[in-house]
Amino acid sequence: MTDSTRDAALGALRDLVGRPDADFHDGQYEAIEALVAGRRRALVVQRTGWGKSAVYFVATLLLRRQGAGPTVLVSPLLALMRDQIAAAERAGVRAVAINSTNAHEWDDVLARLDRDEVDVLLVSPERLNNPAFREQRLPALVQRIGMLVVDEAHCISDWGHDFRPDYRRLRDLIAQMPADVPVLATTATANSRVVADVAEQLGGADVLTIRGPLARASLRLGVLQLPNAASRLAWLLSHLDDLPGSGIIYTLTVAAAVDTARLLREHGHDVRAYTGQTDAEEREESEGLLKRNEIKALIATSALGMGFDKPDLGFVLHLGAPSSPVAYYQQVGRAGRASESADVLLLPGVEDRDIWHYFATASMPDQERAERVIAALGDQPISTPALEAMVDIRRTPLELLLKVLDVDGAVRRVQGGWVATGAAWTYDSERYERIAAERRAEQQHMIEYQQTSGCRMEFLQRSLDDATAAPCGRCDNCAGVWFPAEIAAGATSDAAESLDRVGVPIEPRRQWPTGADRLGVPARGRIDAEEQAAEGRALARLTDLGWGGTLRELFAAGAADGQVSPQVLQACVRVLAGWGWDERPVAVVGMPSRSKPQLTSSLARGIAEIGRLPYLGELGFANGGPGGAPGGNSAFRLAGVWDRFTADGLDMPAGPVLLVDDLADSRWTLTVAARVLRQAGATAVLPFALALRG
Repeated sequence: MTDSTRDAALGALRDLVGRPDADFHDGQYEAIEALVAGRRRALVVQRTGWGKSAVYFVATLLLRRQGAGPTVLVSPLLALMRDQIAAAERAGVRAVAINSTNAHEWDDVLARLDRDEVDVLLVSPERLNNPAFREQRLPALVQRIGMLVVDEAHCISDWGHDFRPDYRRLRDLIAQMPADVPVLATTATANSRVVADVAEQLGGADVLTIRGPLARASLRLGVLQLPNAASRLAWLLSHLDDLPGSGIIYTLTVAAAVDTARLLREHGHDVRAYTGQTDAEEREESEGLLKRNEIKALIATSALGMGFDKPDLGFVLHLGAPSSPVAYYQQVGRAGRASESADVLLLPGVEDRDIWHYFATASMPDQERAERVIAALGDQPISTPALEAMVDIRRTPLELLLKVLDVDGAVRRVQGGWVATGAAWTYDSERYERIAAERRAEQQHMIEYQQTSGCRMEFLQRSLDDATAAPCGRCDNCAGVWFPAEIAAGATSDAAESLDRVGVPIEPRRQWPTGADRLGVPARGRIDAEEQAAEGRALARLTDLGWGGTLRELFAAGAADGQVSPQVLQACVRVLAGWGWDERPVAVVGMPSRSKPQLTSSLARGIAEIGRLPYLGELGFANGGPGGAPGGNSAFRLAGVWDRFTADGLDMPAGPVLLVDDLADSRWTLTVAARVLRQAGATAVLPFALALRG
């Protein structure tokens, strides 16, 4: 590239960052030159804040001036898309997005593409497999594409900490493109194995890899070991205001994020919860509040992750450790991007390993389930809800499994649903065992990070195979403990009181599941109001920070059955006392339990005795009792309990009945039992369970 071209690139960079004195970081111009002059394929692995987006926006401007078509930027998160579009506009780059939240704008976006008025089209990896987009738009776009950019490229790799099946389709897309179309992949979190895997998928030997040092001089790392959840929350109550600026507090579960945010708000802290269950509009509003420093913190799950851009983020704190140093580095990289100092503190929990194990096993495809799905599909499209009712797999894991099978070539998404391709498919058990072993090793590395007496930043760098790893001189091991360990008077009791809070609503089922009639259940549409359960209550969720720990022990695999403890019974009584029902129940009925008969029976009897209510006994089993395996989808779960309970022998009084169970999961058992009791004369059924799964 000529000096004038470099000058043009530098001018575009300065427009992008809004500073007339800005200059390229080491490697930025080299990457731009490779893409624009060499039309090469490049992989850029650089720390968060280095300026990876500047490379593709500046390269896009230069390529467009040469007459190239639009850049297609594959981006994983809506938050990332919003930030990238705003950044592009500063440099005069016309960027638009097609995603699940702006369907009303798609026609206008496509018309602008046809008029060549778009410089960058941002799409999610999932959009690439939308049948209409894939078949009607993608082929023409591939012929016109000026550059392909794969952001957060570690998602391509099986070995990346955030592997996503949809990303694996990019290999096929790259293979379809003309050889002279430049391709750029970027990430901040890739070790040598991931780098080699991504480079191979980009095209192999001719890929230019630009790796920079991953040390973040602005970050001050630390680890504070505290004995339990109450002490961690107490520390947070004591010291949140001492943390610099505004920041992010990460939790491992949705329940922990919601509970922590509630506790902090109750004690005067301006925070919000941010999880995968938060509405899209509320997420965007919360991101804006944090960016403008109008709140102290977002209490977030990993839903607030890749691409969130707040250069002056003052701190990142973790209540519970992510499952690998690589994932941890990715999250703490949100802080201190444009400031001299930011505080990063990890407060690990004793429950972390259990949570890691749950998420690791939930993401792995299962051979028996995969074969069941392939066998159910033919050459006529079947929708996901219809398929769900055929194969007894819940919606979320079914959708993940379909993506994996789609990428493997065994199934294909078409207009109207899914079809089998007929291609031979073999479960790659060796590959999945290698991945599982790598995940276990990463978890052990995270424990070692917490326990190391060496430099913590150096440890993270070595985890990412950074050859420049060296002591940072700032972390708690290099420079001494920089954070206070004491807890303010009263904070422990406040946290303990919050954790001791009881009572979670059990939402009643209002609609029979699609496909149940195909399984011999004569029920469709809305559940008759005269047969519905009322809103119920559970003591707590299994994932809750407080009572969740006690309940997890009760329901752990292999845990012995036994009488309910006085402490648990009294907590249940507190739930009932605060219920606020329209009419007090007149009797108690127990659910029969095969796994926890003593626990369930003693709980129901104990509640009846304390509440001075008649105990009518348990519902009886009918037709052999409940069948089917736990964990299936709604239609199969309903079929397994339909007509399997009877109220024969129960002297049902007129009035509301309290129905007591041990564990509420799909809620179909409670729904069917409530229907039986309503038909037997109960005017209302109030379900109560010790635990709510989820």
